[in-house]
Amino acid sequence: MAEELMRLEKLEVTIRTKNGEIHPVDGIDMRIPERSVVGLVGESGCGKSMTAMSIMGLLPASGRISGGSIVLDGEEISQYSDRQMRELTGNKMSIIFQEPMTSLNPVVRVGKQVEEVLKLHTNLKKAERRSKVIEMFRLVGIPEPEERYLSYPFQLSGGLRQRIMIAMAMICNPKLLIADEPTTALDVTIEAQILHLMRTLRDEAGTSILMITHNLGVVAELCDWVYVMYMGQIVESTDTLSIFDEPLHPYTRGLIRSVPKIQREQEPLQNIPGMVPNMTDVPKGCRFCPRCSCAMELCEKEQPQLYRYSDHHQVRCFLYEKAGTDGADSPKAQAGSEGGKSEAGHEGGPK
Repeated sequence: MAEELMRLEKLEVTIRTKNGEIHPVDGIDMRIPERSVVGLVGESGCGKSMTAMSIMGLLPASGRISGGSIVLDGEEISQYSDRQMRELTGNKMSIIFQEPMTSLNPVVRVGKQVEEVLKLHTNLKKAERRSKVIEMFRLVGIPEPEERYLSYPFQLSGGLRQRIMIAMAMICNPKLLIADEPTTALDVTIEAQILHLMRTLRDEAGTSILMITHNLGVVAELCDWVYVMYMGQIVESTDTLSIFDEPLHPYTRGLIRSVPKIQREQEPLQNIPGMVPNMTDVPKGCRFCPRCSCAMELCEKEQPQLYRYSDHHQVRCFLYEKAGTDGADSPKAQAGSEGGKSEAGHEGGPK
């Protein structure tokens, strides 16, 4: 069993708005083992990026961690001060944002921006820092690294800018890398190169990666374990193979059905009806109920717990309140079978 690097327990984030407080992250549990890639999947507005911001201590001024804990390498960090978080960021954990052009300073050479991380976290001299940055550029596949060191962000392509962000995130060899939609603005060729690079970081540098994405192709390519998020809650978690072979939650099934498939190119693309509701208007019962084709009367009144479908599979749906291991594709069988039990928490997480 892999050692645990990070654990989120009942994590809750509160944001003050003009319409009152909202909870974009609402009591989630998550486990990230060492040397693993864990996916966090869901539509825009489901709370994925806010989860990343809470881990990194980058919540907006109107936000705060209002409950639960974040444990990194045995340290509880959820209530760390800004100074303590600066010591961790870039050193023990780093983040890659989805749009590098807005994350890089447009008037500072990219080499100097990456070098600033070394200046903050190491005692290396100026020449040593420059040499290390150039070597990192070479490791992440940036051609002509000495020349790129002197480039400004606008002089680089989207793929190169993203590699600069990865170099910045990895320059101090952090244990945890959070990648927030790192391939969204890239073409498929560059996306494949970035995913290969991240796989190399995991295998050779031993880096754990939290991959935040709505792209199930990225999940299938890279992740070992998957958490599916909807309206601030984890609605399903299991290993990557099971999420595609045996998706349980109606929301997960909808996400998978909405992916275009070459062998069914003549069929109309299926979509999930409706939109993610505004967090100021959270449904009383199951949060997916207004969009769910399997909704029952109970779903409108009560929120389901995370149910233990198997040792490695949890799902937040009343269809599995008494689920066994048979009849996974039959909602009626799921609702009526015996032997399952409710199991909230991270114990069913990646091994």
